Amino acid sequence: MSKFELKLPQMGESVAEATLTAWLKDVGDTIEMDEPIFEIATDKVDSEVPSEVEGTLVEKRFEVDDVIKVGEVVAVIETDSEVPTVAPTIESEPASEKGPVTTPEPVAELEQQMQAVKETVATAAPDFSGSERFYSPLVKNIAKQEGISLEELERIPGTGKEGRVTKNDILAFIETRGSNGGSKEVDAPQKAVPAEKPKESTVKTPPKPSAVAVKEGDEIIPLSRMGKLIAQHMAESVATSAHVQSFVEVDVTNVVNWRNKVKKAFEEREGEKLTFTPIFMEAVAVALKKYPMMNISLDGDNVIKKKNINIGMAAALPDGNLIVPVIKNADQLNLVGMAKTVNDLAHRARNNELKPDEIKDGTYTVTNVGTFGSVFGTPIINQPQVGILALGAIRKMPAVIETEEGDFIGIRSKMFLSHSYDHRVVNGALGGMFVKAVADYLEAWDVNREI
Repeated sequence: MSKFELKLPQMGESVAEATLTAWLKDVGDTIEMDEPIFEIATDKVDSEVPSEVEGTLVEKRFEVDDVIKVGEVVAVIETDSEVPTVAPTIESEPASEKGPVTTPEPVAELEQQMQAVKETVATAAPDFSGSERFYSPLVKNIAKQEGISLEELERIPGTGKEGRVTKNDILAFIETRGSNGGSKEVDAPQKAVPAEKPKESTVKTPPKPSAVAVKEGDEIIPLSRMGKLIAQHMAESVATSAHVQSFVEVDVTNVVNWRNKVKKAFEEREGEKLTFTPIFMEAVAVALKKYPMMNISLDGDNVIKKKNINIGMAAALPDGNLIVPVIKNADQLNLVGMAKTVNDLAHRARNNELKPDEIKDGTYTVTNVGTFGSVFGTPIINQPQVGILALGAIRKMPAVIETEEGDFIGIRSKMFLSHSYDHRVVNGALGGMFVKAVADYLEAWDVNREI
């Protein structure tokens, strides 16, 4: 028998700590591989942490509401397998050097991108540093998002350890606050913190939207947590990047004819359907290799040129939300490998089965607006990337066909490519040449290509 130390994993480049919110297993319980052991909360999301081994839980090192540093041992599992008594070292940055964040949940990559955006947009936010009372990162983040002042936060009675305010406490306060049209007055032993004179800022904070009148018969549908994150991420992306669009019409007749010719044999041989998506992804990967300055991120005054070509594939979820699984090293895949990867990620995205690593580290994103019948779109950049390509619907169109014998009208399959890019670092020439390279690759498709 050996003992395995389950540590708080590194959940991103800057997550230094998390709050333990719940134990899902008790001492003596049998643990399966990848079975969740406990829940944690960071300043961005709640997550479950799974076991890396099979065995029996023999020790808990922390209690609910304790704050745990990344790399600290949270639980000890006794196992029959031969495992090292000390888990691999988890590299983590000091709390003073915080950067983008990722947590082990499909929402995590979105939150990592949000953090990167927040670091480039200076906005006035409540400062809770003057309080003598402890607040978890999650509670602070909820307070900032909901516009709760320090004075209001100090008055919330805590039900957690040593009177700490838990997530449920602040959510209950928000609900009461909203229903009463103001904050609920409650007694608390904490000392009031004198209000400081606000510092002047050169950054203009966007005005809050005016309240919407709710009339009889109207239905109020609260946004899900993922919905709130997406809304915030999109708004911050527009506020951060100077969005510019380029549009190209593409003749994909050769692609359509070739796919129709090989799709049945492909499915019989590979057990996979051959859609248009892997073909488009291959074209984008080729274009990114040709124009590597589209495969970048902007970090302050520095441009980070990415080594790997990791293409995000925006996928709609059954609940109406969106998630972006990432095709890693897309330029190294042949079309068969691309088709299998695309189908696998799309299937598991719809069933909420994606792993944390499969939704992080994207360097460029593609979204297929044509799936819903749109001819073209103007997508919002997926931060901290600098470009996103929208694929329009493929339609049969009358077109002028040039031949040596002269021009004539024929029926062709055509679509629009809509390229949104960050004009802070991508000029119109590069943005236009990139999307034209994608179009040229598709128009030159070999109808006799073997697969």
